[in-house]
Amino acid sequence: MWLGWGHPNQMLEQVRPVVWTCVCRATDYGRCEGGGWAFVQRNVELDDRSRMPEICRWLVTETRVIWTAPLSGRTR
Repeated sequence: MWLGWGHPNQMLEQVRPVVWTCVCRATDYGRCEGGGWAFVQRNVELDDRSRMPEICRWLVTETRVIWTAPLSGRTR
C-alpha cells in the first residue's frame, strides 16, 4: 500500500490528536480527528528542523483502518 503524503492545511478548525507513536524516533506518526474527519500525520525530523506532512483526510472509520498500515510496515 502506498500513501501519498501531502502538506498540512487548515481544512479542519478543531482537530485533536487521539493516538500517536513515540517521538523518540526520527519519524513518528499521529492520528488526529475532528468533525467526523480524520488524518494521519507523519513527523519527520530533518537537520534539526521538523516537517509535518499529512495524508488526505478520510472519514474517522476509514482512518482508523489506515492508521495501522504505516505502523505495521505495509505502506511507505
